[in-house]
Amino acid sequence: MNPSPTNQLPARQSSLDNSPDNSSAIDSKTNNSPANESPSPTSIQTPSPSAPPTLWPRLRRRLLGPGLPLLFGLCAFAVLALFSGHRFFHQSKAPHFIWQAQAFLEGSLALVEDPPNLEDYVRLGDRFLVSFPAFPALAMLPGVALFGYRFNDTSFTVAIAALALALFLAFLRRLKRDGESDLSDSACLAWAAILGFGTLFFSCAIRGEVWFTAEIMGVALTALYLLTAHRARHPLLAGLFYSMATLTRTPLVFAAAFFVIETFFPDGKLRLADLATDARAKLQKLALFIVGALPLALAHMAFNFARFGSVSEFGHRFFWNNRVNADIAQYGLFDWHYLPRNISAAFLKLPTLSLDPFHIGYDPHGMSLFLTTPLLILLFFPRQKPRLTLALALTAAAIALPGLFYQNDGYMQFGFRFSLDYTPYLIVLLALGGWSIKNKLFICLAAFGVAVNTWGAIVFKGFSW
Repeated sequence: MNPSPTNQLPARQSSLDNSPDNSSAIDSKTNNSPANESPSPTSIQTPSPSAPPTLWPRLRRRLLGPGLPLLFGLCAFAVLALFSGHRFFHQSKAPHFIWQAQAFLEGSLALVEDPPNLEDYVRLGDRFLVSFPAFPALAMLPGVALFGYRFNDTSFTVAIAALALALFLAFLRRLKRDGESDLSDSACLAWAAILGFGTLFFSCAIRGEVWFTAEIMGVALTALYLLTAHRARHPLLAGLFYSMATLTRTPLVFAAAFFVIETFFPDGKLRLADLATDARAKLQKLALFIVGALPLALAHMAFNFARFGSVSEFGHRFFWNNRVNADIAQYGLFDWHYLPRNISAAFLKLPTLSLDPFHIGYDPHGMSLFLTTPLLILLFFPRQKPRLTLALALTAAAIALPGLFYQNDGYMQFGFRFSLDYTPYLIVLLALGGWSIKNKLFICLAAFGVAVNTWGAIVFKGFSW
C-alpha cells in the first residue's frame, strides 16, 4: 500500500535537515547568490490584491449590513427635518402631550396650568384635561422634565418618525432572514421609503401636534410590535409594545389579531385543527402576551376611572366647545350614521380644482387612499400569497373597519390620516405580494404617490402655521 503524500512530507523534511551535504550546498548558494547585493527597484514586491481591506470597505459593509436601518433612519431624519422647515425649531400649537406630561411630573391628573388654546381639550368644572391616550405623554416625560413647557414636540415627532422608518426597514429585513420573503436590500429600502414618503406618513411626520404625533408614534410602536410578534417569537415584549401602541392610538387594540394568528395558526391558514396542535405551548405564549400588556393597560384604566368614572372612557365625550359635540350627543362616538362620510373621506374625495384663478387644492376632510397611496391598487392583484397574507390582511381589516363608524373623519388633514393605523400592515402585504420594484407599473404608481405626498407635505399647514 502506497503511503499518502502527507505521510511522505515529514520524512523528506527530515532527510533534508539531517544531510550535512545539503547544509553546505545551501550556504554555498547563499554566498554566491545575487541576493546579497542591493535589490533592484523592480524586485521590490507590491501588495497583492488579496491584502486586508482598508477601513472604508469594512465600514461600508457594516453600514450596508447591520447598520443599514440606522443609516436609512438618519437620512430620513434629515429629509423630514428639511421639510419641517421653521416648525422643526418650535413647539407646535397643539402640545397636549407636553401639558399632560408636566401634569404627571407635578402629580396631577388634570392640567396644572390652563392650556395654550381650547382646541380638543376637555373641561370639567374649572379643570382642563387631555382626552388623548397618554402613552405619548409618558414618552415625553424626560424631555419635559428637562425643558418644561418649552419642550419641542415637533422635532420630537420628526425623530420618532425617523426611528419608525428604521424599525420598519429592520422588520422587512427580518422577514428576508426568516425566509418569509426574497426581497433584496434594495427592495426593502424601497418599501421603507414608500412608507415614509409615499403615504400620509410624510405630511404627518413633520409638524408635531397631538393628532399627528400620535399617528407617527403609532407607526413606530407598530414596527416594534411586528418585530416581536412575528412568529410569536417574543410574546412578553409583543404584549408590552402592543399596549404602548394601543395607548397611543386606540384603534390599534385590534392589532392583537396579528399575534393571535401567528400563535394559533402559524401556517397562515385558518384551520380549526391547528388550535389543538401544541395547545399548551400556544396558550403559554398567549398568557405571556397578556402579562406584557397588562401593566400599562391597568394603569390607564385606573387613569380613566379617576378622571371620568369609567375604565373605558378617555374623555372625547367631554370636549369643550367642539364641532363634534352635537354628533356625539345625538349618535354617540360610534354609529352607522358616520359610515357614509368616513367612506367618502377615505376612498372617494378628490383634490379640489379652481379654474379662475387656476388652483389645485385639497379637502381637509380627506382624500382617496388610492390617490395618496396608489400602490394600494396592487393589493387586488397579488402575484404571490405568502404565509403572512392572512395575518396581515385580517389585522389591517380589524383596525380599519371600526374606524369607519367613528364620529370623526380626521378633519383637519391631508388625505385620510386614520389610515396610518393600518398602513404598515398594508405596505408589508404589498412588499410580500411579488411585485418587482423594477416593474414599470410599480415605478409609476410609487412615483405618483411620492409626488402627491410631497405636495401634501408642502401645502398642508395643519393647526400650526
